[in-house]
Amino acid sequence: MIKLIGVLIIIVGFLLKLDTIAVILIAGISTGLVAGIDFMDILSTLGAAFVKTRYMTLFLLTLSVVGILERNGLKERAAKCISSMQSITSGKVLSIYMVIRTVAAAFSVRLGGHVQFIRPLIHPMAQGAAESRGGSLAKDSNDKLKGVACAVENYGNFFGQNVFVASAGVLLVVGTLQELGIVVTPYDVSKSAIPVAFISVFLSAIQNYLVDRGLKGSKGIKEER
Repeated sequence: MIKLIGVLIIIVGFLLKLDTIAVILIAGISTGLVAGIDFMDILSTLGAAFVKTRYMTLFLLTLSVVGILERNGLKERAAKCISSMQSITSGKVLSIYMVIRTVAAAFSVRLGGHVQFIRPLIHPMAQGAAESRGGSLAKDSNDKLKGVACAVENYGNFFGQNVFVASAGVLLVVGTLQELGIVVTPYDVSKSAIPVAFISVFLSAIQNYLVDRGLKGSKGIKEER
């Protein structure tokens, strides 16, 4: 049971609101020492774990940058810029982003994300486009627009990533089929995913068009008085 001392250290450290990184390091080193692992091996393990999860550090840095930008009016500026374009609509904004997101995923470019793009940029732009054509959005209409914006992100990422021949999804499909006795190559799976990606873009455009029509109705826009 002494090998679980790391869990106790983390609980106590978090309750006392001590430095998070220091608490985790102390817990990891303590667990390794009581388990009889050499100190240099412990440091090597911690270093290898950090290298494997280094992309998580980039994600956390992105969150802080997005937070600073939002605090300084990123959402308001995005909505204002898009609202000045009279010909743009919410559906067009979402459809354009759907194409960009799908193409980026097809080339394995790390673009997009609900936190990094949808919340601070895409949804405010879609909302600004809708409000420029008839006043403030009602709460239920705005909630629906948020849901569609998040759905577009999911569509583009899910159906676009399998177009890239070396993506994790493609390799998973290849490995699963091989276990079932079906021999395919990553190129075969990627080639089959191309028409599916086109279909997803087409269906998403239809959904966005229907959203536009719904927002144009009398219940979609709450007129400013």
